[in-house]
Amino acid sequence: MTLRIRPLGPQDGADWRRLWRGYLAFYETKLPESHFDSYLARLLANDTNDYHGLIAEQDGRPVGLAHYLFHRHGWKAESVCYLQDLYADPQVRGQGVGRALIEGVYAAADAAGAPGVYWLTQDFNEPARRLYDRVGRLTPFIKYERP
Repeated sequence: MTLRIRPLGPQDGADWRRLWRGYLAFYETKLPESHFDSYLARLLANDTNDYHGLIAEQDGRPVGLAHYLFHRHGWKAESVCYLQDLYADPQVRGQGVGRALIEGVYAAADAAGAPGVYWLTQDFNEPARRLYDRVGRLTPFIKYERP
């Protein structure tokens, strides 16, 4: 098995849609097709102030994705990196795809001079949290949002 992490490219549209639909389904979320179009365009625009995407390929087949964003931080001189979306096809989970995608985001953050990387997950997402406990550090912060 060969696993490769690479930037999302224009040729990945159909596979990206399949993977992102899987991610959204996991979180019991549906979005209109128009949102898929605009988000993919933003991911492919190579705008340093917008989202970036990675694809995980296993033996040449896209099996995972990661979306991340750099932003300023009030307590740091350098920017930080927010890993917003991370997904691996169910049939490849436990085979290192998630870890490789996170390490790909770490590498992109280092290259951009933004060594701080953070992400959120739901407390019941135990399989993902087992991975996150190995590649990250749990913080004491609790998320709130506007009602």
